[in-house]
Amino acid sequence: MLEIKTKYSVLFVCMGNICRSPTAEGVFRHLVNEAGLADRIEVDSAGTHAYHVGEPPDRRATAAAERRGVSLANIRARRVSDQDFEIFDYIIAMDVDNQSRLLEQAPEQHRHKVRMFLSYASVGETEVPDPYYGGSAGFERVLDLVEEASRGLLETLS
Repeated sequence: MLEIKTKYSVLFVCMGNICRSPTAEGVFRHLVNEAGLADRIEVDSAGTHAYHVGEPPDRRATAAAERRGVSLANIRARRVSDQDFEIFDYIIAMDVDNQSRLLEQAPEQHRHKVRMFLSYASVGETEVPDPYYGGSAGFERVLDLVEEASRGLLETLS
């Protein structure tokens, strides 16, 4: 079992909070639970836009995650709030556009918390692609990238 020295909070962010960031929330929470660290690491997700507030994750994201034993059942879309920059230790962007939006919204003293998710993976890519307008293969690719980066992030926190 990994040993965490303190308590951390992680917020995953994409545009609408129905595909990539809830997938990241679900996968990372799954890994945190498997490692027995649920009492030490808080996990959430949000979007930079309010398009889908209150909605569950995209059915394709949910189905892809379930095929890998990860539940997205209790996740509902919400928009990033100003308070999130105070609360969370890590604010993890899925792509450069959302990173830029987060940096614009973040108070100066909290901008250091905004990071790119794939910086925790060694995949040769910098962004988690948005699968929304594609087919099921896009959701599987997102899961591959999210699983790799989640393992790297968990390792960073230990």
